[in-house]
Amino acid sequence: MLEHLDELRKRLVGAVIGVVVGILVAVIPLPGYGSITEMSVKLLAERAPAGKLTTLGPGEGFFTFLQVALIIGIALSMPVIIYQLLAFVTPALYENEKKYLYIAVPGVTVSFAIGVGFCYFLMLPFAIAFLGGFQTDIFAPLWSAERYLDFVTTFLFWVGVTFELPIVMYFLSKMGVVTPQRLSSFRKYAFVGAFLIGAVITPTPDPINQTIVSLPIYFLFEIGILLARFA
Repeated sequence: MLEHLDELRKRLVGAVIGVVVGILVAVIPLPGYGSITEMSVKLLAERAPAGKLTTLGPGEGFFTFLQVALIIGIALSMPVIIYQLLAFVTPALYENEKKYLYIAVPGVTVSFAIGVGFCYFLMLPFAIAFLGGFQTDIFAPLWSAERYLDFVTTFLFWVGVTFELPIVMYFLSKMGVVTPQRLSSFRKYAFVGAFLIGAVITPTPDPINQTIVSLPIYFLFEIGILLARFA
């Protein structure tokens, strides 16, 4: 038990170091471009109705910048976090299973990036249009930088995580943990679960945006079943 706890501590320290390095990469300015965080904040601010965000306090801009840097740092360190997680569980696996897990690291990373891009270019514009255009004759869309960037980065992050589902399903099937037939039997539950997840992570309450989020999640489950058949 003590050996397992010591191994867990090492893996957690490795993951934390990865996040710290990711944050440093996110905030260090690139010559002629600025930092990754600065570029990301500018891109996200362009989606706001006014194209610019409002700070309501002297420290809001600074702390919001750090919050975005933290999310980007976690995203950049995702391969390290996944590696540390896999390194913790691999001693209990067979040799042929270990190689599948290490192959999964780049696959999960690419899936996460595709999910973030999908959310930014397709889902986010609909959400922003709904929020920014709601009752404009009553409300003026002057958005706080902290609240806007908080929900946008959270939205992007969790959609990116859900896009990792097919890769996870494929490698679980490859390792014999689940079978395509078993996964297929969960279709009706997956459909309901997709809409529940969509309702949780969607920043707007309207059914159109929830459907835009929920249907891709269910399709990802179907893609996972298809990949599992080739495992």
